[in-house]
Amino acid sequence: MGEMVKVEINGVVKEYEVGTTLLSISKEHEDEYEYDIMLACVNNKLRELFKTVKKDCTVSFVTTKDDVGHKTYVRGMTLLMLKAMYQVIGKENIERVCVEYSIGNAYYCDLVSDVILTEELLEQVKARMTMLVEADLPINKMSINTDEAMDLFFRYGMYDKHKLFKYRRVSKANIYNLDGFEDYYYGYMPASTGILKYFDLKLYDDGFLMILPYKSAPTRLTEFLPRPKLFQTMKDSNEWGTAMGIDTVGALNDEIASGGANELILVQEAFQEKKIAEIAEQICKSSDKKFVMIAGPSSSGKTTFSHRLSIQLRTFGLKPHPIAIDNYFVNRENTPLDEDGSYNYECLEAIDIEQFNKDMTELLEGKTVELPTYNFKAGRREYKGNYKRLGPDDILVIEGIHGLNDKLSHSLPKESKFKIYISALTQLNIDEHNRIPTTDGRLIRRMVRDARTRGTSAAETIAMWSSVRRGEETYIFPFQEEADAMFNSALIYELAVLKTSAEPLLFGIPKEAPEYIEAKRLLKFLDYFVGINTEEVPKNSIIREFIGGSCFNV
Repeated sequence: MGEMVKVEINGVVKEYEVGTTLLSISKEHEDEYEYDIMLACVNNKLRELFKTVKKDCTVSFVTTKDDVGHKTYVRGMTLLMLKAMYQVIGKENIERVCVEYSIGNAYYCDLVSDVILTEELLEQVKARMTMLVEADLPINKMSINTDEAMDLFFRYGMYDKHKLFKYRRVSKANIYNLDGFEDYYYGYMPASTGILKYFDLKLYDDGFLMILPYKSAPTRLTEFLPRPKLFQTMKDSNEWGTAMGIDTVGALNDEIASGGANELILVQEAFQEKKIAEIAEQICKSSDKKFVMIAGPSSSGKTTFSHRLSIQLRTFGLKPHPIAIDNYFVNRENTPLDEDGSYNYECLEAIDIEQFNKDMTELLEGKTVELPTYNFKAGRREYKGNYKRLGPDDILVIEGIHGLNDKLSHSLPKESKFKIYISALTQLNIDEHNRIPTTDGRLIRRMVRDARTRGTSAAETIAMWSSVRRGEETYIFPFQEEADAMFNSALIYELAVLKTSAEPLLFGIPKEAPEYIEAKRLLKFLDYFVGINTEEVPKNSIIREFIGGSCFNV
């Protein structure tokens, strides 16, 4: 027996021989976990399971129920799908396979090939994926020089990756190999294919869906629920990015490096302004609309959007008045509590629904109403003489997370409401196989804004993000498709701007902090981007709500 090390797992210390893999150790403890183990956390550092123990350490395991474990499962499934797709169709018949964006529990993918995509073809790919899972093939990792990686992906025809590595400052790149199929992924991978058991493929629009379990139920494959309005909004944004020649980070970096950042910013801002003007025109075509209800997840830029929409409404002769639903919060002592005993400001019950409906109904009837202002420091509503009365050209622009839920405005006639869903639906991908989750863009936005306006550290923002996301899943996303219009507030250039503000905040998170793992992931992500000076950004841009310098009171 060779040299031994002590490994502490769940409070129990056991000795292992130096060189023992984390995978073999995980097998001993898999019965202690409800869900499949994907990764290990060794002394607060994520490790793939093929890694070995070399010194005394504390180990915990990450499962598919954990956010980082779920992301690992998705990456593994992407590699599995691509391996099967190339095997079934043949490398010579495929120009590219793109993982575009997520819709609920599915990932929309696009096949560029002379071969026609059919249900029969997808069944063949699914059958090959199942064979690969049953074979439990290892997913091997190797580190090669960045220049070698560029040459490799150029030979494979994966030109997005070739372009991406052109801007990498690190000297090495990690390549994953599944039974001879090599690819690059942003993030860790499962140890083998045997764990990738839950999936389905389905034709959808011009491409296909890779349907996977939700993180909340990682062993159950639920039926895909179409979200046509959301899908079309994302598709339109992707098509615009492709038309601009910027659909990946490498293409964006090319544009910045060639001196085209300023023009790109102006074109993107003009495109968004055009979309806002179209929504304003849609509202004005219906003379009975008195309440514009704007809702969206955290850091979507709702406040700036409401200001810009109000300006566009004024060009049609209307007189918009902004109202924040937050001003109708119940007094703090009456706020419902979360599972951990903290105040739950996300739930509908945190709003004084009856007072809101009473005020809005009286305004609709032509009465004069004194509107409240919520004092967040004191935790209660206050009245400071803010009187409103609706004339024939007046319209209320109401912004808040529950705006699309009819329970909030139950007493208002349906025909008087115009609902808008807004979210930062990132149209940019890292490359053809590595998508940028929309939640990452919003998290970085919020981190920068909270540090600037509230003195909140990046660690604090990361720590509360899972709670914010739960609120969105419960109170916002189920009502997306009820919107009369959708607006994508993501800017194709914004991560290159946010990079300069976010990186120092993330570097400030100490290694021993629980949020360090997420900070390290985000730093690696931002390292893909060439930065843009914030001075290039117009004062009315949505991104100004987060980096500062807006011409609006946001």
